[in-house]
Amino acid sequence: MGTDKRVKTDIEIAQESSLLPIKDIAKSIGLSENDIDYYGKYKAKITYEKIHSLQNESDGRLILVTSINPTPAGEGKSTVTVGLGDALNQLGKKTLIALREPSLGPTMGMKGGATGGGYAQVLPMEDINLHFTGDLHAITTANNALAALLDNHIHQGNLLKIDQRRIVWKRALDLNDRALRQIVIGLGGPSQGVPREDGFDITVASEIMAVLCLSSSIDDLKLRLSKMVVGYNIAKEPVTVGDLGVEGALTLLLKDALKPNLVQTIEHSPALVHGGPFANIAHGCNSIMATKTALKLADYVVTEAGFGADLGAEKFLDIKSRAANIKPDAVVIVATIRALKMHGGVPKTELQKENLDALKLGLENLQKHIETIQQYGLPIVVAINRFTTDTKDEIAVLTEWCQQRSVPVALTEVWGKGGKGGIELGQLVLQEIEKNNKTFEYLYDLQLPIKEKIKTIVQKVYGGTDVEFSSKAEKQLIEFEKFGWGNLPVCMAKTQYSLSDDPSKLGCPKNFTIHVRELKPKLGAGFIVALTGDVMTMPGLPKKPAAYQMDVDANGRAMGLF
Repeated sequence: MGTDKRVKTDIEIAQESSLLPIKDIAKSIGLSENDIDYYGKYKAKITYEKIHSLQNESDGRLILVTSINPTPAGEGKSTVTVGLGDALNQLGKKTLIALREPSLGPTMGMKGGATGGGYAQVLPMEDINLHFTGDLHAITTANNALAALLDNHIHQGNLLKIDQRRIVWKRALDLNDRALRQIVIGLGGPSQGVPREDGFDITVASEIMAVLCLSSSIDDLKLRLSKMVVGYNIAKEPVTVGDLGVEGALTLLLKDALKPNLVQTIEHSPALVHGGPFANIAHGCNSIMATKTALKLADYVVTEAGFGADLGAEKFLDIKSRAANIKPDAVVIVATIRALKMHGGVPKTELQKENLDALKLGLENLQKHIETIQQYGLPIVVAINRFTTDTKDEIAVLTEWCQQRSVPVALTEVWGKGGKGGIELGQLVLQEIEKNNKTFEYLYDLQLPIKEKIKTIVQKVYGGTDVEFSSKAEKQLIEFEKFGWGNLPVCMAKTQYSLSDDPSKLGCPKNFTIHVRELKPKLGAGFIVALTGDVMTMPGLPKKPAAYQMDVDANGRAMGLF
């Protein structure tokens, strides 16, 4: 970090880095200028023609990065993903990184961006964390176009006899805005539409985001959009986008957003950053288009799934892996000493102080996530994402704990050292991939009833004992089975901070019950969402949002963006 003793911010490090023209990054993975659509000097999208031409190429190896249950600031999954990709490239392995796109909600709220950190970042971080190539805006527009077309259909005579009390499609905005969670629209008289209750989801919780991320082509996107349920008619039968006949228009709005985005890391490793569903309220994985394209272009692909293994990894393995017909060759579980101490009972204001006893208590959380991944028959490596406040004794406790359980573990220092700080992790991951003789298994059979699939996740992944369904959810279980939706996977909407549905129950809680208050059919995405606890699909802003620190200078240079 030079002679400057002050620790540089992520944006300072990013702005001091030199970028290569995106055509040079494309060339490094075998793409010509005809294979990409430029979005300025340093961003591009891969063309459909090139993606189609790769279909018969063999796949590389897939590495999934997940974590323990995080602190509110996150545990550095994206940072480790980027640093591991850089490390593998330093080790001479042709590697591509596949990440999700950040949402403006957390970017301007509490958590911050999602482009990595320190010397393990994807660039240009300012663009990626803000408007990027407009994908999230296109998804927002498509979502709200559907809402407008739906309300217009009702206003213009309602041929489908839609029951305005049973509309499930919400509007969307890619910001945290609690005031829009529940609203009333159509006020002002007959010419202003039909009054009804409505609400907003954050864009990354929109089914259109999930649909885009799970689609394999434009035709598949259009088919999935047509299956989305928007509400029910007066006979209580589902009404879909296909019934409205607007899937073509929605696909048109999304035709460019479906193309994966190509960028680079500080060390000029190629990265596909595409799609951004939240993992606590959606399925938390980047797009199938990006992941499968990366597997065709590289020998190794490093990707991440949001939040802990109880959320993002479970959904990657039971939802995305099924839809894409892929499986990881190894899983990296990111653990931080500060989060483990928090799970051991230390308040977040005291995490910088050494506390070996709390660390040992918190290791129960890591143990549960290791057991979860082992159930899928996948090799595991623990990455200790080092923070400057971690002490030698704390690192030794965590390292020895893993070694005693024959779990490969690597001290990872990619934030401060870039790919060089991930060499040990990279070598361990390569070793585990080569000696892997395990058989991958899904957690549950799709033919199980919805209720049994939920119970399986709760008991095998969360460590809970039972599931309690509200009277509304019980009725929905009967309806969904009647409609033929019972053979879909389940996407659990749950707090990321705890294995339970209570964010205050840290560590590894025992003998708890998960409370399912509502189910939502996401037929386009191909799963059923189970809303647990009081998880929200439109977050709110904290008392002091990150936006207060942001500014821009006279030359358009971003400031205060982490």
